[in-house]
Amino acid sequence: MSKHTTHGFHCLKGKSNHDMEDYVVSEFKKKEDSELGLFAIFDGHLGHDVAKYLQSHLFDNILKQHDFWTNMEDAIRRAYRSTDAEILDKAKVLGRGGSTAVTAILINSQKLVVGNVGDSRAVMCKNGVAEQLSVDHEPSTEKRLIESRGGFVSNLPGDVPRVDGQLAVARAFGDKSLKLHLSSEPDVKVVTIDDDTEFIILASDGIWKVMSNQEAVDAIKNIKDAQSAAKHLIEAAVSKKSKDDISCIIVRFR
Repeated sequence: MSKHTTHGFHCLKGKSNHDMEDYVVSEFKKKEDSELGLFAIFDGHLGHDVAKYLQSHLFDNILKQHDFWTNMEDAIRRAYRSTDAEILDKAKVLGRGGSTAVTAILINSQKLVVGNVGDSRAVMCKNGVAEQLSVDHEPSTEKRLIESRGGFVSNLPGDVPRVDGQLAVARAFGDKSLKLHLSSEPDVKVVTIDDDTEFIILASDGIWKVMSNQEAVDAIKNIKDAQSAAKHLIEAAVSKKSKDDISCIIVRFR
């Protein structure tokens, strides 16, 4: 593990009456003379089985792509697609639910490759300023894509725009019944970790429903211990009345 990089995570079950549906990966591993940090949050819906499957399989599928080292962005996109195909094939076992994903692969603490589908988010703090690295895939912003696939976006029944009136994210793994109208294509972004990069936050939408990116960064920027920072950020979201399952990973540099 890199002497300059520390990581920690914290999870909290929300106020709902179902089991915790968030799953996390937060680890370092050696691969072909490189040190890889593998970080991910999978926020399940209609059950936890798809999120749990992603925790066990998505990074393996990314790392075994033939062009992982030479064309990482394409490798990640292909692995997201193939993993979703596996999940849809196993729908009888994994059920009708789905999951969002935000993944971050840190190479030798120098380069970070972020992929995501859905509304779990990756945010970088650089010189105290928050920068979002992932893209929130919301039905309202992806309405034309959903309609071009034959679906619709409606606020009824309920409170927020939903795909076919059911799902409040526009991209996800699984969700077999909605898949014709629902993409699992990730947005992928590559960033360089330089001396000004302080930390990365990966968190499920239970944080982002109640806090802006900058508020989240400000809440933990003086907490040096990564796990303490993750726990503190979740407590801050709960104090702002977040009722969702919340998972949070902090990766600290310097």
